[in-house]
Amino acid sequence: MTMVAGVAGQPIAHSLSPVIHGAWIAAAGLDAVYRAFGPADADAFAELVDQGRRGTLRGLNVTAPFKGQALALADEAGETARTCGAANLLVFEGGRVRADSTDGHGLVAALAEQAPGLDVRGRPVIVLGAGGAARAAAAALKAAGARVGVLNRTVERARVLAVDLGVAVADVGALGEAALVVNALSVPPTIDLAALPDDTVLMDMTYRPLVTAFLAEGRARGLTTVDGLAMLIGQARPSFRALFGVEPPDVDVRAVALRALGEAA
Repeated sequence: MTMVAGVAGQPIAHSLSPVIHGAWIAAAGLDAVYRAFGPADADAFAELVDQGRRGTLRGLNVTAPFKGQALALADEAGETARTCGAANLLVFEGGRVRADSTDGHGLVAALAEQAPGLDVRGRPVIVLGAGGAARAAAAALKAAGARVGVLNRTVERARVLAVDLGVAVADVGALGEAALVVNALSVPPTIDLAALPDDTVLMDMTYRPLVTAFLAEGRARGLTTVDGLAMLIGQARPSFRALFGVEPPDVDVRAVALRALGEAA
């Protein structure tokens, strides 16, 4: 029987996850499909999860705005998802739902690929934002040994995140010492990149466009940059493993995704 999995979010038409997983499915010769699901609201997402419980779906990657709900609906959850308070992966088996988060894995993989010289251990890093993406970034960077500060326009939201994860609330002055700045906002950040040290690495979790204004400004300053597509692919690898029970084949999915984006490899 054909295995059915996919990604659920709203909006979802922009997602490259079906392109990436589809390339791996084809290369592996699996009898499987991976499609986009766009539940209109929380009730519709809950119904989608119920379909998984009934055996219709093998699993789901989950994106905004359903990551918190995904964790709440699960019967069991991995430590990373519990720490983040959100899940981007649901696996259905025997009527039960297991939640996990592979976003942090994706972030670390992206940094290793595009900023291999960066070592965050013991160094100050700044996460911009206080939503689900920021939580995943802060948790992963703390686990990697970084001194994490969260910078958000609404200080109270940053404080809640900081208390939950055991990290710090940062102010703009902290940018002057940052080894890494991660944009986890859904909008372009408004920070002064001139305040950053010359060896700061910039990462943007957004991949449309691939080179955001934030990254473009950093490149103009000569800073090392890490794009959101690298993170998307990095989190997709363990997701594929969990969903389909096999390793992702050796396929250049970045080139496939770039073609879908209409950008050169």
